[in-house]
Amino acid sequence: ASFCSSRNFCGCTSMNLKHFPSGLPSGIQYLDLSMNNIYQITGNDLKAYVQLKILLLQSNEIKTINDDAFHSNRNLEHLDLSYNNLTGLLFSWFEQLSSLKVLNLQGNYYRTLGTNPLFTRLPSLKYFRFGNPYFLAIENHPFEGITDLELLELEAINLNSYQNGSLSTFKKITHMVINVKQDSLFSILGDIINSVTWLEIRNADFKSPDSVAGMDVLIPSVVQKLTLRNVSLTDNSVLKFIEVANRYIHVLELDIEECTLNGTGQAGQVVFTGPGSIRVVAIRSLLIPDFSQFSDLHFLYTLPVNMISVTCVDTKVFLVPCEVSRSFKSLQYLDFSNNLLFDLALKFSFCHGVGGEAWPMLRTLNLSRNSLIHLSSVGEYLSEQKYLTSLDISQNNFASQMPPVCHWPKTLTNLNISMCQITRINSCIPTTLEILDVSSNTLSTFAVRLPLLKELYIAKNKLMRLPSATDLPYLISLTISTNSFNGFSEEELEPFANLRALDARDNNYRCSCSFLSFIHNHKSVSGMLTGWPKDYVCDSPSSMRGIQVEDAHLPLIWCHQTLIVSLICSVVLLVVIISVVLCYKYHAIWYAEMIWVWLKAKRKPIKESMKEICYDAFVSYSERDSEWVENIMGHELENANPPLKLCLHKRDFVPGKWIIDNIIDSMEKSRKTLFVLSEYFVQSEWCKYELEFSHFRLIDENNDTVILILLEPIEKETIPKRFCKLRKIMNTKTYLEWPLEESQQHIFWFNLRAALQSENFPTSTRTDPLL
Repeated sequence: ASFCSSRNFCGCTSMNLKHFPSGLPSGIQYLDLSMNNIYQITGNDLKAYVQLKILLLQSNEIKTINDDAFHSNRNLEHLDLSYNNLTGLLFSWFEQLSSLKVLNLQGNYYRTLGTNPLFTRLPSLKYFRFGNPYFLAIENHPFEGITDLELLELEAINLNSYQNGSLSTFKKITHMVINVKQDSLFSILGDIINSVTWLEIRNADFKSPDSVAGMDVLIPSVVQKLTLRNVSLTDNSVLKFIEVANRYIHVLELDIEECTLNGTGQAGQVVFTGPGSIRVVAIRSLLIPDFSQFSDLHFLYTLPVNMISVTCVDTKVFLVPCEVSRSFKSLQYLDFSNNLLFDLALKFSFCHGVGGEAWPMLRTLNLSRNSLIHLSSVGEYLSEQKYLTSLDISQNNFASQMPPVCHWPKTLTNLNISMCQITRINSCIPTTLEILDVSSNTLSTFAVRLPLLKELYIAKNKLMRLPSATDLPYLISLTISTNSFNGFSEEELEPFANLRALDARDNNYRCSCSFLSFIHNHKSVSGMLTGWPKDYVCDSPSSMRGIQVEDAHLPLIWCHQTLIVSLICSVVLLVVIISVVLCYKYHAIWYAEMIWVWLKAKRKPIKESMKEICYDAFVSYSERDSEWVENIMGHELENANPPLKLCLHKRDFVPGKWIIDNIIDSMEKSRKTLFVLSEYFVQSEWCKYELEFSHFRLIDENNDTVILILLEPIEKETIPKRFCKLRKIMNTKTYLEWPLEESQQHIFWFNLRAALQSENFPTSTRTDPLL
């Protein structure tokens, strides 16, 4: 079925069912049909569920149950038929339920339990609730067969008839709750005084002393704990009850819960007789309608108190007279939480400045949820307590600044100042503490040296980092959940040599590389984290938000940026070095210079680049070859017929003009470029520039303007390899070689003049490549 979460559990509550649902797993052990509209249980409804252990049928409209309805459910341990429409109970319903431990029959319409015992076949029953507002009589010993119960709850506020001895069949009842009329109460108490350990009386009317007098039936009883819940009391009835209770022999604990005191606290003197066995008293949520007229309970001043524990919670206590405080000579535990105590009242209540000796044996004190405002004053007023070890003053208002020095009981080891609006703490905190709770304040730092502290609770504050381990050398447990810090490191945790438990849940964790590396590589840290791993979630970076810290992993490049940058810088440096070496080896600088020169020439204005041709040839030669060029070649060519005009740098370059510009302009004004090649030529830097520009001119203009004269043989290795275009031309084009024989020189001059005077280089008889 869709409402069964497993084969053993089916929850069908509040489904408006009128009949038992069909199709349930046969092996179910838990079936909840509460708050439906089921009105009948037939013999077939539960027949198939033989393994059923828990059946909840409360708050239905069940009016009829067949005799054999539960006969197949021998394993049933818990049956709840409360708040239905049953008008009678039958033995047959329970005769097969030998395993039943919990039975609730409250809130129906039956008036009695019948004339015959109903529960003789329930040997395992431990928790039994019965009765309703219409229940009138308990007769004929209806509880035969039941001897021992953990809980017996009787709801019979309108009970009219009780047959004495009806409850005497019980040998032991751990906890009995009675809600009956005053007339029947003491008769019932008389039957159970030897079987009940904890007796709880509800809704009784104890407004007169006579109504309380019957409580003396418990004097010889075995009752150890007595609870009065929602009981009405007056000053006089309280006085009478104290006198009766003081005579109890075995009652050790007295609880007064949600009761009403119609009085002003003014009663006569208490007459004390008896052993006074009560050691623990707890009064919670006491309503005092005439609280404004209430006195100081002076009739308690002479109370021979042997109590070791007193709890007065939500009872509007605003002052305890010093005389009363001194009378509690054995008290070790005192709880005044959720009352009206203020600083000055606390001073009087603890007899500070008037000899002390209030609560002289007190060890544990709870003053939470009062009106205390000065922490130093609280410490001062309690400083005379010789045995106080534990103090709870949480949920007061200690927003005022603390002085640097405060006085506290020397024995104090446990202090709770949580939820006190504290913004800063200092050395006012006692150094004797072993446990300190400062949770739910507005602390942004915690810098207090507490050399003996073992447990620190500092959750729900605004801390951005862990406290210093130097201040807390013996810390074992640290709770710092729900703060503002974004992580912790090995440097912060390692000094906490004794730390065994760390609760750092619900913080805004910044899942940085260092934090994740620390958590993932130190399993002992995650092992001591409370709530790990589900309560530790990344808040940043945004790509990690919402991911559990345990599962968060950042990219390698994020976590090793220094190494990555170092590697990149190393690679870049290596590339630069290699580039420099390659540039040097392959003359990259030269290429760059030449490209720049060429681009500069290309970008000249058109009218400037189309200059008039002034020379027949621009002569590129080494200074060391100038004698041959100027005296021999110049004389021969410039005096020829017709004469040829040569451009010689010594003679024709414009003074003051950049040499490169002179070279470029002279070449552009010349029809030919004549290179006089020799060993000196290839060693000359300026000759190289002239040769280089002619290289670009060859490439750009795509013409044969270059004439090579080999003045002397040149070794192959001396020709620059970077001039690939010129090397190719030299290897494939005709060149002129200066002959050493005089008889051949006139042929050389003839060929040279012809080459200079024509657009194309004439073919010579010498065509051997230079290289």
